[in-house]
Amino acid sequence: MDWPTQDLVAARAAATPDRTALIDADRDESITYREYDAAVGRRAAALNQLTDDDPDRIAVLLDTRPAFAELFFAAMRLGVSVVPLNVRLTPAEVREQVERTEPDALLCERETEATATEVFDGPIASVDDAAAAGVQTLDDIDGAPFEPATLTPETEQLVLFTSGTTGQPKGVRLTVGNLVASATASAFRLGVTRSDRWLCCLPTYHMGGLAPVVRSALYGATVVIQREFDAAETARILDESGITGVSLVPTMLARLLDVGWEPSEQLRFVLLGGAPASDDLLARARERDVPACPTYGMTETASQIATATPEQAAGHEGTVGQPLVNTTVTVVDEDGDPVGTGETGEIVVSGPTVTPGYLDPAVTEDAFGPEGLHTGDIGSRDEDGRLWVHNRVDDRIVTGGENVDPGEVVAVLREHPAVHEAAVVGLDDPEWGERVAALVVPADGGDPTAEEIEGHCRGRLAGFKLPRTVAFADELPRTASGTVDRGAVRKRLRDRQV
Repeated sequence: MDWPTQDLVAARAAATPDRTALIDADRDESITYREYDAAVGRRAAALNQLTDDDPDRIAVLLDTRPAFAELFFAAMRLGVSVVPLNVRLTPAEVREQVERTEPDALLCERETEATATEVFDGPIASVDDAAAAGVQTLDDIDGAPFEPATLTPETEQLVLFTSGTTGQPKGVRLTVGNLVASATASAFRLGVTRSDRWLCCLPTYHMGGLAPVVRSALYGATVVIQREFDAAETARILDESGITGVSLVPTMLARLLDVGWEPSEQLRFVLLGGAPASDDLLARARERDVPACPTYGMTETASQIATATPEQAAGHEGTVGQPLVNTTVTVVDEDGDPVGTGETGEIVVSGPTVTPGYLDPAVTEDAFGPEGLHTGDIGSRDEDGRLWVHNRVDDRIVTGGENVDPGEVVAVLREHPAVHEAAVVGLDDPEWGERVAALVVPADGGDPTAEEIEGHCRGRLAGFKLPRTVAFADELPRTASGTVDRGAVRKRLRDRQV
């Protein structure tokens, strides 16, 4: 395909202006690509005016809603990089990410206005009617005409944050080329039809929620945006809105099945990612004829790395399928050398979807080797190239599709005056996949309760990072070398034999 030198909405509006571009599922409103293009143009002019022309980056503190999509493509029209900020983070966590990315402006909504003014000193505008001093209403800004940017594959389009092995979030840089390559490769695996409607009910500040917005514009399909997943309401939208594809995390699919949802005939795929899908869940999906496609991906690869078809998932239990087209997956040993078929090692990825690097050059240097990007995941492949993902090198916890670094939680726990030391692991959870659990050694003279520990963490950590299981011990179990025995910690917490 020819390289899209203009933003994806502008290119699509020129080709199919009357096709439905976006549906607001909560308000039952829709716009064509012609109307989408006009809305993006207005947003772009206002952004340009807000930042006094020629901005490099903007930060967006919005939950999932159509305005997010308009702002994303407005930034693309200006050649500006977008920093989507997680609305579930604490102000301190948001401030740290704002300081590291140095945006020229911050865009917020009514619910995030207070956080925006607390963490950012530059221009702030709301997509709703602004209430706080110093915050402008974006719709009230009349921008002057501007020259749209000419895009190249190397144009930085996104900076998304993801947890790192040290506990400090890593800023992942993604280019226009990464996004287009990912969308193209996904289309070859999942297929594309003129009548496609992709439901977006995942947060758009994560790659899983943003990908359908980007891909639908490239395909000329319709993206249907639901502000917040609700099992009963999402089931209704899936059935009544002609949805042909949806991206979910396993917890969402389980909840849909729990409320009795059965897929309609037009549903072609359920892209299932963010966390491993259990064999039991996939079996339940097959019983309802749900076309579940287990997928393995990461922010650093603009979403999918490998995706299994429903038939593959049924015939090869636990697989996430073969890598997408133009994506190369290599499994390597501790020395970085490729291992043989069926052998276990770290998964390394290369190809046009892979990030050019992180905000921190040192992190980039550590992450890349001769075979490509080291994912930190342990896996293996069979003779046909199908991939299995077994566990993480760094024991990161994935709860409800959100990554939690144990070291970050431990650091907060140690700030409590009654805590001497602690270990944090993930425990299996039937609803969230994993839940955060902490084994705490009290300080001399200390006698903290589980409630006190959770109260201490609340306000210092995002809600999904809070320890939901807390137990106490006289000392942490350790290996012969003196390191914390995480397997023993997990067993103690699971059995409560402390």
